[in-house]
Amino acid sequence: MNLLAHARLMADYNRWMNQRVYAAAARLPAEAVAQDRGAFFGSILGTLNHLLTADRIWLRRFAEHPARYAALESLRAQPAPTDLRAIAHDTLPALRAAREELDARIEDWIGETAEADLDQALVYANTRGVVSRRRFGLLLLHFFNHQTHHRGQVTTLLTQAGEDVGGTDLLELIPTLMADVDGD
Repeated sequence: MNLLAHARLMADYNRWMNQRVYAAAARLPAEAVAQDRGAFFGSILGTLNHLLTADRIWLRRFAEHPARYAALESLRAQPAPTDLRAIAHDTLPALRAAREELDARIEDWIGETAEADLDQALVYANTRGVVSRRRFGLLLLHFFNHQTHHRGQVTTLLTQAGEDVGGTDLLELIPTLMADVDGD
């Protein structure tokens, strides 16, 4: 499997897991979602907001790629968020709507991405203004890994609040290549 195929699988996994996480969070009262649970971003809502903000930051950076992805075009004119703890949406329904829109944009953008794009360098500045130059394909790996990391935190917070997200393994989206050995 090449890196681009991996990125497409991860875009699907991102959407799938976000649907599961938001569905579990929606079963909780709003106060429980906003309750500070001592996590790095405080609450379930705070951690989900961080994920949205970080994704927007990275997508804004990716919008500057020389390929000029149409799915990211509108982000070029927007200022990049600067506060990783920002609460972009203070209610779960508003945050969920923004997440769904962003997940669709991510899938559209990954669908536009070509194999040749992955080897190009991307120059960007982090939220403190430090400039970096890194291979775009490896930044994609970071982008999706970051999502998985923080969704794992949210899954733990949801479990502690009494909500089960269900299966979270990427394996659930990986098609089998042959019938199971034992015939199942």
